[in-house]
This record gives sequence, C-alpha cells and structure tokens, in this order.
Amino acid sequence: MQIAGIVCEYNPIHLGHIGHIEKTKQALGGCAIVCVMSGNYVQRGDVAVFGKHIRAATTVSCGADLVVELPTPYALSSAEGFAEAGIYILEKLGICDFISFGSESGDINILKKAASEVVTPKANELIIKGVETGISYAAAVQKAADEIMGQDSYVLKSPNNLLGIEYLKALSKLESKMEAITVNRTGAAHDSDEGYSASGLRKALRSGNEPWPLMPQIASEMFRKEIEAGRGPVFLKDMEPMMLSRIRAIRDFSQIPNVTEGLDKRFEKYAGEATIELMLEKIKTKRYTMSRIRRMVMCAALGITAQDTKKPPPYIRVLAMNDTGKKILSKARKDAELPIITKPASVQKLSERAINLFNLESSATDFYALAFKDINSRPGKSEWLKSPYVAKVCK
Repeated sequence: MQIAGIVCEYNPIHLGHIGHIEKTKQALGGCAIVCVMSGNYVQRGDVAVFGKHIRAATTVSCGADLVVELPTPYALSSAEGFAEAGIYILEKLGICDFISFGSESGDINILKKAASEVVTPKANELIIKGVETGISYAAAVQKAADEIMGQDSYVLKSPNNLLGIEYLKALSKLESKMEAITVNRTGAAHDSDEGYSASGLRKALRSGNEPWPLMPQIASEMFRKEIEAGRGPVFLKDMEPMMLSRIRAIRDFSQIPNVTEGLDKRFEKYAGEATIELMLEKIKTKRYTMSRIRRMVMCAALGITAQDTKKPPPYIRVLAMNDTGKKILSKARKDAELPIITKPASVQKLSERAINLFNLESSATDFYALAFKDINSRPGKSEWLKSPYVAKVCK
C-alpha cells in the first residue's frame, strides 16, 4: 500500500480539501493518506475556528487515514518553518512514499525548478540586497526570482505555489526519498471569501451564516455539534482580552520568534494598545508582512520563544485515525525515527525537550479553551487526558 502525506490546517475542512485528497488517491492509483495538521493555532497567526481534535476527527471521517499534529510553535512559523516541520514529521514517520500538495500551477516540474533556483548563492545575494533596501523578505525573494527565472518566476506570485516550493525545498534539505506530487488547486483563491475557501467559511461562521453546503456532510454535522456544545467557533476577538493581558505582562520582547532589527522595541512601545488590531497596525512596518506580525503577537501571548523552534519536533503525536490508519500506525511504530505518542502520559518517559514542548502545547490548549462558551469545556490540563479519535468508517 502506497502512502501519501499532506501538510494541512483544514481550518475548517471543505469540499476543495476533499477534492485534493481524492485527486491524490486517483493520481497514485489508490493510496493511504497521512495528514500533518496544525493544532489550535494556525500559520497566519490566528486561532483555529474549531479545536484540533474535532478537526482531526472530521479529517479521518472525510477521507484521510491518519492525522498527526504539527506542534504549535512550528504551526506559528514562517512558511519555510511550517513546511520544514511538516515534511520533517512525515519523513521521520518513516512510512510515506509521497508528499502531495495543492498548487495554482499544477506543474511539479516548474515548481521544482523554482525551488532549486531560489536557494542558489546568487539568489541569496539578491535577496539580501533586496531586504537591505527596505522591502519585505517575500518581495525580495520575488525580485530575485524575476531576475534569475525570467517569465517562469510567475509561480512565486501565488500563495499555494509558494508553499509548495517550500515543501520541495524541505524535501531537498532533508535528502528525503519521498516523491512530491501536486494537484491543481480548484475553487476560490487563497484567503478569498467565496467558493471552496476556508477563509470564506470562517467569515460565514463569524457572520452567523450557514457554510455547511461547502463542507462534507459528516464534517458539517460534527462541527454543528461542537457549536451546540459551546466549543466553537472560536475567533481572535474571543481571546483578545486574554491575549492583551499576557502581552502587557511581558518585560522582554526580544525572545519572541523572528523579532529582529528593533521590533522588540516596537512591541514594547505598543503592547498597551486597546485592541489586538491596533497593536498590529502600530507594530507593522513595510518590511514585515501583517501575517508575520500576527504570528509574533500570538507567540508572545502563548509564551513561545525563539528557542522553541531552534530544533525540529522531538515527537509525533497522533490525533485521529481510522482502521487503515491503525495499520499504518502499527507499521510506523517499527520504522519511525521519532517517538510516537498516542497516550499523553507516555510523554513523561521522553526527553526533557519533548516534555517541555508537550507542556507548552498543553498550556496553549488551556488558553484556547478559555474562549469556549461552555464553561464545563474550559478546565485545564485537558491535553494530558485526550486520546486519539478513532473513526470506524471512513466516508
């Protein structure tokens, strides 16, 4: 049985995501799917609209076979850090033959070309020069690609292409034997409010509208039960007072990931703003994208420091599986190069770094749960009690 890995967020899962899973299976003539999924916080520096355990449960109920977690510090990293950690987990799981990702291009060869040409010494020199002129890192990369690749540099102008290129760079860096395939992304553009867009679904939920027709039926049923139980949807506004309280208590902002070139002083200056939105607007400069500043603010609120991502993830935590996933997991236990966690208590037998990361993850989940309307769902230390979801039937 061939196995394909997908690095994802599914925030929330929709029919476009299901299309990617199904097209991956078709392209490989049938395969099992392993997902590495962000937890309660996502790469754009935001909270997940529903908790990681229910999102993992919907994922294995809608076509995937095994879902493991991308720990929060890595989920809140740059596109490069996010991709590297996701690929690292799939590589160390030791069972994946392929990595599949969606892209606007749909052409794996042009993406591989871009991935190889933006990491050359010439490209690096051009990127450094661009950043020194005051433009953002992303803009500097694009400018370098324009000079090196000519008309083919168009692939770097689309967000899913860019993330796909980061996956390819990570595969090369790890000297992975996993083969990359890409599926042409259909539906709305990234962060669009229409069509098969997670952003559009979140907007509908925030407005009190019904996004369910754009989701698989079983997923919509599971999410509606979460809403009825008072465990979602969760938005940044729900957490704003808690975040502001924590950020205002910080005395040294220099330890926040990616805080460089005096940004810590801007954080210190504007930490007392009345809202997160105002804080973001005041801290931001033209050199840094808003998503990067959002990630920094979220890391500050969660107590995540630059040290937390200096090394790759020290374990693989299982969130959900179906019957096929159980078989995959059994094989992975023999081949994996990292400890695999199904019972949280087993973390105590791991390294000090692994224990510290799990404690940080537990704290981040406790913080997230305080946004639930149902007070009975807010108690702390829930991460230490949560076993993987097991789906009996994959629909």
